[in-house]
Amino acid sequence: MTQTVPLNSVVPCAQDLTALNTFGLQAKAQAYVRFTDRAQLPAITQLTGQCRQVFVLGGGSNVVMAPHVNALVVHVATKGIRLLEASTEGYLVQAQAGENWHDFVRYCLDQGWFGLENLALIPGTVGAAPVQNIGAYGVELDQFVHQVQAWDMARGEEVCFTREECRFSYRDSFFKQSAPGRWLILSVQFFLPREWQPTLGYPDLARHEGLRAMGNAVTAPALFEAVCEIRRKKLPDPAVLGNAGSFFKNPVVSAAQFEEIKRRHPNVIAYAMPAGGMKLAAGWLIDRAGWKGKRIRNVGVHGRQALVLVNHGQASALEVRYLADEIRKDIRLRYGVDLEQEPVNVV
Repeated sequence: MTQTVPLNSVVPCAQDLTALNTFGLQAKAQAYVRFTDRAQLPAITQLTGQCRQVFVLGGGSNVVMAPHVNALVVHVATKGIRLLEASTEGYLVQAQAGENWHDFVRYCLDQGWFGLENLALIPGTVGAAPVQNIGAYGVELDQFVHQVQAWDMARGEEVCFTREECRFSYRDSFFKQSAPGRWLILSVQFFLPREWQPTLGYPDLARHEGLRAMGNAVTAPALFEAVCEIRRKKLPDPAVLGNAGSFFKNPVVSAAQFEEIKRRHPNVIAYAMPAGGMKLAAGWLIDRAGWKGKRIRNVGVHGRQALVLVNHGQASALEVRYLADEIRKDIRLRYGVDLEQEPVNVV
């Protein structure tokens, strides 16, 4: 049966993006399409061939928007979650790309599909999660990804990527390294093991009084609530104070470089990486450099979490970039470490 697609769903129009980015930066798209149905894909593909730039927008939580976005913005808003398979090993679950990530984690928990609890309350959508290979509190998304379904804008066809083909690494993936606008993620399949074990090694979780009191009897719902509690205490709510979450990646340095930094800064916080090297806590570096709570015009560093830049009202992308550059220069001078920005600059 042929699906009917509303005409206005494939005709691009100018669009105010201020409410569609969690930083709350004033922005307007030259052309905008809201993607809600796969039947729109051929028309959207045709549109992308007529535009100089294409940007795929999810929840708007990992972007720094320019005032005028000279691109076709494809806003992913598809919905749907379903259990594909239940076996003695676990559950194969598929979620459409436009699903809110935190709501998806909570839905899985309610169904008894455990594993994603440490990733609770991360802003954004399911489709954006594998691009960034989101991670928190000792868990990274790629541990649970089974397959990613994506639309190739260049060829106009659907492609399925296995976990290995996604080329996941720390806050990185094949999709992040590809040309902007090339891939539109349609859905993600997750495998959640039936035999669940909590991941509690991260310091904030190890110190949590409620979890410690439970000892070996920690449950997935308790871990979920603890993660939400910790995040709410440390991180600002974008609905109250605009932000894009963690603004800088935790830098990875060689063992030799780490030893030199530790010699000069004995209390530096770092974690060993599986592939070698040490991952430094960028928030610790920024905090110790005195940036926590500082403000330049309308943009500042959050008072409780130095890794987060916030919009104090009417901030612009230019102001965000200026503050970020000043922090980068200072950290490079103090520690000899280069900080890499996490949010994508959308121009």
